[in-house]
Amino acid sequence: MIEPVSPIGESPEWLEALEKASFIAPLDRSILIIGERGTGKELIGERVHFLSKRWNGPFIKVNCAALSDELLDSELFGHEQGAFTGASSRRIGRFEQADGGTIFLDEIATASDRVQEKLLRVVEYGEFQRLGGEHVLKCDVRVTAATNIDLPAAVETGKFRADLLDRLAFDVITLPPLRVRIEDISLLADHFGSQMAREMGLPFTGFSPSAILQLEAHDWPGNVRELKNVAERITHRSLHMDPESYIEFSEDAIDPFSSPFRPQARQAAVKPVQSGPVHDLRLDVPPVEDGLDFETEIRLYEVRLVEAALKASEGHQGKAADYLGLTYHQFRGLLRKHGMDNKKKRGEVDEPLDRQPIRGM
Repeated sequence: MIEPVSPIGESPEWLEALEKASFIAPLDRSILIIGERGTGKELIGERVHFLSKRWNGPFIKVNCAALSDELLDSELFGHEQGAFTGASSRRIGRFEQADGGTIFLDEIATASDRVQEKLLRVVEYGEFQRLGGEHVLKCDVRVTAATNIDLPAAVETGKFRADLLDRLAFDVITLPPLRVRIEDISLLADHFGSQMAREMGLPFTGFSPSAILQLEAHDWPGNVRELKNVAERITHRSLHMDPESYIEFSEDAIDPFSSPFRPQARQAAVKPVQSGPVHDLRLDVPPVEDGLDFETEIRLYEVRLVEAALKASEGHQGKAADYLGLTYHQFRGLLRKHGMDNKKKRGEVDEPLDRQPIRGM
């Protein structure tokens, strides 16, 4: 059986979340836990289970985001032999395994419509069918779901079923991000740092006051999970260098990828725009007033640039394209777009633009 983990923290926001979890736990109802990544949603799910009447039953955890639609269906509800390619034998699903206990569905918002429909039935009636099966099976399971998504907003956009949300959200526990739990940062850092020191076989000397101040100043987008990594990393590096001194903060411990030799993402080479007469072109901006047609003005601007480039290049379309920083085919596309691809000789410039109709307008 999984042993419960004692939550760490003394901030009012965290204590309020713990109190709500303790208050809801004895009721045999589905609940929803909402919070940013790394805020401790699974920890709260465990707390609800171990404070409930089902504490002696199984506590089964499933990450819905880690599996494809068909695999998630099979993982949750099981499958019969031959249900799909590779299904060589019957498989018992997680709901059957959780019978008499609690199932914790993390990242519930990633479940497909098909899986959501089956979840709705099992939450409401305790009934389901294995993938490829014909018989309706029963189970007695409490469902605790977690997400970092705004589910009511997902319902509005059609990405989550409203009826399933109604069944899951008998009550909702919303977890505070670490950036509002300032007084908990030093407690958590000490806890994670001491675990690392124990793993190294060294005494934990504690973080220096300046290190604590810098940890408290960070906004922790990854929340407690990020703090755990940073506190362990700083402790390991500091105790390795000097096992008797306070543990000092280092900027590169926040971002372990920080390095002057870090590979940069390769970007498509941008052809430099060559200097030339076209860059001295200054186009008059028409007065902004009612009735101004934005798309028409943009087309006029494009045509004037093309004309200026052709004039500067004496009608040579390749050079004109270079002047504008375009490929030859892009430049030809502009000519076709504006009906300018029927020049009879180089350097020939159309009539003034205000007297020339533009195609597509």
